[in-house]
Amino acid sequence: MAGLLDRERTIARPGFNRWLVPPAALAIHLSIGQAYAYSVFKLPLTRVLGITEPAAGDWTQKQLQWIFTLFFVVLGLSAALFGRWLERVGPRKAGVVAAFCWGGGYMISALGVHLHSIWLLYLGNGVIGGTGLGLGYISPVSTLIKWFPDRRGMATGMAIMGFGGGAMIGAPLADALMKHYASATSVGVWQTFVTMGGIYFVAMLCGAFGYRLPPPGWKPFGWTAPVRQRAMITLRNVHVDRAIRTPQFWLLWLVLCMNVSAGIGVLEQASPMIQEVFSGAVSASAAAGFVGLLSLFNIGGRIFWASLSDYLGRKRTYLAFFSLGFLLYAAVPFAGKIGSVPLFVAIFCVILTMYGGGFATIPAYLADMFGTQYVGAIHGRLLTAWSTAGVLGPVLVNYIRQYQIDRGVPPADAYNVTMYVLAGLLVVGFLSNLAVKPVAERHYLAETEPAGGSGPAGRGAPQGA
Repeated sequence: MAGLLDRERTIARPGFNRWLVPPAALAIHLSIGQAYAYSVFKLPLTRVLGITEPAAGDWTQKQLQWIFTLFFVVLGLSAALFGRWLERVGPRKAGVVAAFCWGGGYMISALGVHLHSIWLLYLGNGVIGGTGLGLGYISPVSTLIKWFPDRRGMATGMAIMGFGGGAMIGAPLADALMKHYASATSVGVWQTFVTMGGIYFVAMLCGAFGYRLPPPGWKPFGWTAPVRQRAMITLRNVHVDRAIRTPQFWLLWLVLCMNVSAGIGVLEQASPMIQEVFSGAVSASAAAGFVGLLSLFNIGGRIFWASLSDYLGRKRTYLAFFSLGFLLYAAVPFAGKIGSVPLFVAIFCVILTMYGGGFATIPAYLADMFGTQYVGAIHGRLLTAWSTAGVLGPVLVNYIRQYQIDRGVPPADAYNVTMYVLAGLLVVGFLSNLAVKPVAERHYLAETEPAGGSGPAGRGAPQGA
């Protein structure tokens, strides 16, 4: 088993088709994307003892909210801590560890529900599951960038698209399983955790064993690196420890943090927000449909914007995110004031494409700036911006809303100031992105393996076009 996980065993043999790697990445990202659908468990988890309604001793939604927060805090921390290890051992071993953590986290949480221990839920889903989330998220990134030097944005978009789509599969699956397992003495959550943990474990193992690395010097058939190098794209490499000491890393950290803070704050509050802004005009079921629609645009934006960035360039793509996003957030109060539900929905659908696109484009941006050799580890450390945004965005939206309501502002108008604050975050992101320049010559490694390489050179390299 250990031999199968060695980095050397993942080097592709002659004739391997590079288009077999994206489905492997999707298998893992669709599995860990269930994190976005965790809210489907919240109400049933508040009735573990009472079954039909919350009883004395049942968990509150406030207690359960910490699981969602832990998901993304631990994701960023684990990606930062283990990113360099991933580059050393290869994506297959990292993917297998991610499968054990993600699937095992569900099993521990199932025990926590059965024993009614909130701390086991925090440990299982939050800490161990969050570690699997981080490793699973970053494991395919550098691999796909190496396989697709001609289409870096599209490559990362294909993988990260799966993370946005995981909720669309996981939410209805979890709901159906809980209904199947529900009885007079159980809400069916712990049984659902066991089932889904097993399903995701198998799916992620299949994905991990589908990973392959290209041989050194490999390039797509018929493609040659441009003779005239674009100013914002390097063919050289910066070591991960050196990269985090450059201003470019921290500017891109701010770029990701600001883009995610604005988007995740809206996602977390989407259903109650549309119901409060259009009081009486939008039902709970329609609000749920709104959330599903946002997820769909989140998915589409990941592949659309990431692919478009291959032509626009990464910097211009983020300038579009921030400038267009600023105008859209500032227009939200107007849509509420005139009572236009379609305009309100359309604005947030476009915003969510850029939220998803920001996640999918940032790995390619990092590869452009720092090279491909250490991009997985660099990306892992940059994801601490996501951890920060996962706290900052929801806190801003919820606390500003509550402050407005406490001051007597009607709920329908309580989000106006929030939208202007989120627009302000995008201004910070715009200025940070504008300041990004090519990395200084002194930061590059003197001698590196060719961008896209993974090991000793050999004849008969794969020729996937």
